[in-house]
Amino acid sequence: MDKNTIPRKKVNQTREERLKIALKSNMAKRKAQAAARTSNLANTKNIDFKLED
Repeated sequence: MDKNTIPRKKVNQTREERLKIALKSNMAKRKAQAAARTSNLANTKNIDFKLED
Protein backbone atom coordinates (compact mmCIF):
# COMPACT_ATOMS: atom_id res chain seq x y z
CA MET A 1 0.00 0.00 0.00
CA ASP A 2 1.36 3.37 -0.98
CA LYS A 3 1.78 6.10 1.62
CA ASN A 4 -0.23 8.62 -0.43
CA THR A 5 -3.31 6.47 -0.96
CA ILE A 6 -6.16 6.64 1.50
CA PRO A 7 -8.17 3.48 2.02
CA ARG A 8 -11.87 4.16 1.62
CA LYS A 9 -14.26 2.46 4.01
CA LYS A 10 -17.39 3.75 2.28
CA VAL A 11 -18.84 2.00 -0.70
CA ASN A 12 -19.08 4.21 -3.74
CA GLN A 13 -22.68 5.28 -4.13
CA THR A 14 -24.45 6.62 -7.13
CA ARG A 15 -25.52 10.24 -7.25
CA GLU A 16 -29.18 9.24 -6.96
CA GLU A 17 -28.53 7.26 -3.78
CA ARG A 18 -26.64 10.16 -2.20
CA LEU A 19 -29.41 12.58 -3.13
CA LYS A 20 -32.07 10.27 -1.70
CA ILE A 21 -30.19 9.98 1.60
CA ALA A 22 -29.66 13.75 1.76
CA LEU A 23 -33.34 14.40 1.04
CA LYS A 24 -34.44 12.06 3.83
CA SER A 25 -32.02 13.73 6.22
CA ASN A 26 -33.21 17.23 5.30
CA MET A 27 -36.88 16.28 5.60
CA ALA A 28 -36.29 14.75 9.05
CA LYS A 29 -34.47 17.90 10.17
CA ARG A 30 -37.24 20.17 8.89
CA LYS A 31 -39.90 17.99 10.53
CA ALA A 32 -38.07 18.23 13.87
CA GLN A 33 -37.70 22.00 13.49
CA ALA A 34 -41.41 22.40 12.73
CA ALA A 35 -42.37 20.27 15.73
CA ALA A 36 -40.08 22.28 17.99
CA ARG A 37 -41.45 25.53 16.61
CA THR A 38 -45.09 24.57 17.21
CA SER A 39 -44.45 23.25 20.71
CA ASN A 40 -42.43 26.35 21.58
CA LEU A 41 -45.14 28.63 20.15
CA ALA A 42 -47.84 26.98 22.24
CA ASN A 43 -45.80 27.31 25.44
CA THR A 44 -44.60 30.89 25.10
CA LYS A 45 -47.51 32.74 23.56
CA ASN A 46 -50.91 32.89 25.11
CA ILE A 47 -53.17 34.80 22.77
CA ASP A 48 -56.70 35.55 23.90
CA PHE A 49 -59.11 36.42 21.15
CA LYS A 50 -61.76 38.94 22.02
CA LEU A 51 -65.07 38.69 20.30
CA GLU A 52 -66.93 41.93 19.84
CA ASP A 53 -70.66 42.11 19.29
